[in-house]
Amino acid sequence: MSTRFPPPGETAALEQGDVLTPNFGSDGLVTAVVTDADSGEVLMLAHMNAEALHRTIQTGEGWYWSRSRRELWHKGATSGTVQEVAEIRVDCDQDAVWLKVRVRGAGATCHTGMRGCFYRRIVGENGTIRLEGDTDKPLFDPAKVYGAPKG
Repeated sequence: MSTRFPPPGETAALEQGDVLTPNFGSDGLVTAVVTDADSGEVLMLAHMNAEALHRTIQTGEGWYWSRSRRELWHKGATSGTVQEVAEIRVDCDQDAVWLKVRVRGAGATCHTGMRGCFYRRIVGENGTIRLEGDTDKPLFDPAKVYGAPKG
């Protein structure tokens, strides 16, 4: 599977042209914002290298680069919650992509079993800062899907 994209061109070509020329960072990655195609809910933020972006375009399913594991991963390969891509957009300077997806399976995008990765909000009250979780429950048990946590 070829993962070659043309190198980024001049600003006008990046911003107004019709050729996809991803502007991968020095780490070889672009940022990927993933939202639910129907509700618009932000599900996750991830990163893609050229191979992940190419596989996503070719297969119509979400593929990403795991910075922590340093490997390519197909979203849902283990959990069964595959992301079907409805649309992919690129930002003005082509260093970020936006995937609109529909999640098959349990409906969870996050490895914690939650629908999306943004299930906590930052709350600042009386000089303290804390995280407050949504009242939603996980859609699957991560220990049953991925095994016991390491460490």
